[in-house]
Amino acid sequence: MIVAVPTGRILKELRPFLERAGIRPEAEFDDENSRALRFSTLTPGLDIIRVRPFDVPTFVAFGAAELGIAGYDVLAEFDYPDVYAPLDLNIGKCRLSVAEPADMVAGDDPARWSHVRVATKYPSITRRHFAKRGVQAECIKLNGAMELAPSLGLSQRIVDLVSSGATLKANGLVEIERVMDVSSRLIVNRVALKTRPAELSDWVRRFEEASEALAV
Repeated sequence: MIVAVPTGRILKELRPFLERAGIRPEAEFDDENSRALRFSTLTPGLDIIRVRPFDVPTFVAFGAAELGIAGYDVLAEFDYPDVYAPLDLNIGKCRLSVAEPADMVAGDDPARWSHVRVATKYPSITRRHFAKRGVQAECIKLNGAMELAPSLGLSQRIVDLVSSGATLKANGLVEIERVMDVSSRLIVNRVALKTRPAELSDWVRRFEEASEALAV
């Protein structure tokens, strides 16, 4: 069995959950200088792969991994029907928000928007968010450095993850609208859950117990 975990800051928060759930990877997994992507564990037949956060649901949806941990933002963006998310781990908490230059805010009324150009990593979520109130969103897909888009004339607004808001402030931007709250979820491949229900359900239970223990 394969468990897909995300690289980056979420992995540090996730590490105690893996331990509590009984997933103990080989020593190289904790080596920050390692370039390896697949790691064995002390559980026979169980390996961990470490991939980009945006790729975790794809590995799980197409059966390359049976389990994974992914942010709700990524799950909502791709909305894979073969991915089941039974458990919110309540880690990696942040929000997906609309932001614009601070000097625009005073004269801006979101209720009067009919068309917006937005730079974002999340075009599907962004279009759905604005469509709910009849606003057409022209999305420019970027994978990073979103905060540069308004100052360079690429777009007036951005939709991006916000935690403390410090990055927005440093780039002269203000959060004006929250799209959704985000946290990391345990996800399961639906086909694997049907064909190996006892095994997969047991791992879901282990993560649920780990989540309850770590929340205390």
